[in-house]
Amino acid sequence: MMPQINKILYTTDLSPNASFALRYAVNSAKKHGAKIAILHVLDQSSFTLTDLAAGYMTREQIKEVTEKKIGYVKNRIRERIQKLCKKELADDPGAMEMFETIELVEGFPADLILSKADELDCDVIVMGTHGKGFLEHPYFGSMAKRVLRRSRKPILIVPLPKGEFDITFHDK
Repeated sequence: MMPQINKILYTTDLSPNASFALRYAVNSAKKHGAKIAILHVLDQSSFTLTDLAAGYMTREQIKEVTEKKIGYVKNRIRERIQKLCKKELADDPGAMEMFETIELVEGFPADLILSKADELDCDVIVMGTHGKGFLEHPYFGSMAKRVLRRSRKPILIVPLPKGEFDITFHDK
């Protein structure tokens, strides 16, 4: 029996390659009639900065800054989706309906990607990957590699291609 793809977990770090990978998630969703759940993980290491700021800011100020950051990230994700739909899916008036949820969570990205894929009952994970240089790879590996090693779900890992073309939807 052929596997069914009903829901895709698309992970984004808002990098240019994440925009490129979004196209693959949308293409797969259209071909399979699937929904897309979008996940952005606020890396736990960035919250150690919050601990440092605690000596200089009140809890309310830290909460306000965190809420602003979350709002900013959600808006950027929504803008990318709208630009993609306007630019490449203009002939499909129901294109926005394929996007089921946008979730922002804080923690360790690989762990949360895998747990959210299970929690949201996703059939496949789509994520971009990009090289960060030869020094980082042997010691830390990439997020995609960490997820790939532990996943029991199929993963489509989209590398950043060479060449010049519009992959960022003109974020800024």
